[in-house]
Amino acid sequence: MNQETPAREGGNLRPSGQREVNEQLRRRRGWWSSVRARTTVAATAVVAVALTAAGLAVLAVLRHNLVESASLQAETTARDVATQLAASTDLTRLKLPDADDQPVQVVSADRRVLAADDDIRDQPPMADFGPYSTSQEDENEQDDKDDRDDDQDEKDCEDCEDCEDEPPTAAVNNPTTTEVMFGDVRLTVDGDQPSPFRVAAVAATTAGGQPATVYAGVSLDTADSAVADARQAMLIGLPPLLAVVAGVTWLVTRRALRPVESIRSELAEIMDDGDLSRRVPESASRDEIARLASTTNATLAALEASAERQRRFIADAAHELRSPIASLRTQLEVAQAHPHLLELDGVIGDTVRLEHLAADLLLLARLDAGEQPRADRVDLAALIRDELAHRVGDRITVDTVPPNAPVSVTGSRLQLARLLGNLVDNAQRHAATTVRVGLHHTGDHTAVLEVADDGPGVPEADRARIFQRFVRLDDARSRDEGGAGLGLAIVRDVIERHGGDIRVTDGIDGGARFVVTLPTVDV
Repeated sequence: MNQETPAREGGNLRPSGQREVNEQLRRRRGWWSSVRARTTVAATAVVAVALTAAGLAVLAVLRHNLVESASLQAETTARDVATQLAASTDLTRLKLPDADDQPVQVVSADRRVLAADDDIRDQPPMADFGPYSTSQEDENEQDDKDDRDDDQDEKDCEDCEDCEDEPPTAAVNNPTTTEVMFGDVRLTVDGDQPSPFRVAAVAATTAGGQPATVYAGVSLDTADSAVADARQAMLIGLPPLLAVVAGVTWLVTRRALRPVESIRSELAEIMDDGDLSRRVPESASRDEIARLASTTNATLAALEASAERQRRFIADAAHELRSPIASLRTQLEVAQAHPHLLELDGVIGDTVRLEHLAADLLLLARLDAGEQPRADRVDLAALIRDELAHRVGDRITVDTVPPNAPVSVTGSRLQLARLLGNLVDNAQRHAATTVRVGLHHTGDHTAVLEVADDGPGVPEADRARIFQRFVRLDDARSRDEGGAGLGLAIVRDVIERHGGDIRVTDGIDGGARFVVTLPTVDV
């Protein structure tokens, strides 16, 4: 046999071979099949996304604050120049900062540069916004308004006797706002490449009364450089931080999953040796893993009890089957040696008994396998009449009490008939002279079936035990008279499958009374 081929036994893999196959499959699936690996990757990814979002937010806030600082500085410079102009300072005597740091221009309403540093004097206005910047539509509207004002002035002059022949003065456009205005532009200062600037525009009036706009700019290179440095620092620090997060998650997850691995390895060993008496380790904590271990041990205990019941059932069944088989063999061997001594009645009796025992065992096996009864509508009154009509020649005649109303239940007619037959057989086996079967319907949708006898009764201490399999009380030890001890066990299982209940009480005339309750259906 090839060494890579797992060992087989009876067409199935041995536990060691199955474990080897599982390990091979786990290795084929790779590291991603590990909960620890998936948890580490997921936690690292979440932290990476969170840190990236937080970093972007920090960079946005940082740049906003730096731009606001540049705006404040530009506004301060523009208002300082506007204050000088308000003090009637001549345009040639204005104190302007260095254009390399803070370029400043004084621009007239008709977009002419009135004053500026030598480096930017010959350049056009640094911005196209301000208190005197209007669109072409606004200019046309203003021209129409001026024309209407001129016509009105001429008409007024014609009607006014005191009007002097002086030309009307041109109206000076007032600033549209006294608020400072800001904008971002790109300027070329001192022959360098264009760079971003934050520009503030403030309305002013020259010494000659001419309206003007003071533009003051502050370079944003410092802000962009600070943001770039912060971004680079974040990018450099992000990989080591993610590595730390991944390592910590890996270690924490391994420590958290260590009890789970202990449970898994213990279960694997239990599967290998088949010892259901072993238990997985339980931790002292009250977390989910501790509850998992507790539930696993409870499951192992239930499996152990089930396996023990199965072994006991098989042993009892083998013991019960051995007696009729041995009897049959003995009688056949005697008949083979002495044909005239063959007792056909005994052979037939043992055969029938063996047949009944096999049928009981088969029905119990089906019930244990969870086979659900059929959902037929069964008339219990008709069922009792039909079943008792076939019991001709019984040792004790069965009396029946007719029901007070039709009684119908849902279930398997065959299993319900088996239930009734087993109860009657048990009653006839112990009765002295009387067996009575009664049926009535209660007001709470319940059918009550009663089977009573006048025998010695069932001791109260044994009333729960008699429904166990292969149990016979002291007065029914004889297998010939007491049966195999499966009849009442079948009764109990059939009733449970039909949603009913059974109890044992004392009969009216002494003896035992078996009371069966079953849910009914509407007629």
